[in-house]
Amino acid sequence: MKELHLLGVFALLSILAIGGGTAVLPEMKSLTVGTEQWLTDAQFRDIYAIGQLAPGPNMLMVIVIGYHVAGLSGALIAFAAFFLPACAIAIATSRVWDHFEGSPWRLAIQRGMAPIVIGLMLAGTLAIARTAIVGEKSQICLAFAAVVFIAIYFGKKINPAILILAAGVAGCLLLQ
Repeated sequence: MKELHLLGVFALLSILAIGGGTAVLPEMKSLTVGTEQWLTDAQFRDIYAIGQLAPGPNMLMVIVIGYHVAGLSGALIAFAAFFLPACAIAIATSRVWDHFEGSPWRLAIQRGMAPIVIGLMLAGTLAIARTAIVGEKSQICLAFAAVVFIAIYFGKKINPAILILAAGVAGCLLLQ
């Protein structure tokens, strides 16, 4: 039964993931933490952090969520449900997209989708920030986030994983 819930939740999120997985983070958090209560806020935050550090797409975090809910079968179902529908839609859309090359409608759709995708990604960032920057030492967490943002924005050749690891070490030292 849990496997069917996983299939439904992650297939829905896959279809909604316009602009990438970050766009559905608020809804993923709402469904996995709030509605289904598979995870706590802290678990969701930690799984997201692991997804950021692991090589490959950061949304491989769905595998960890699936495993947490229903073991190996849950991990496989969450992976397939999240990635296969989006893949099928992308393949079908790319064929149609190529057919309308040079059309003014195609350019209009591109321009119209850009602010939507940016807004969805910003909503995902805010959902994670609300989960991560909490508690009595939230100012320190906010300072970590600001330093990492500034370092990534202005230091173009800095590997984000190194910054995340450094912030984790600093957090262990300063937040204990």
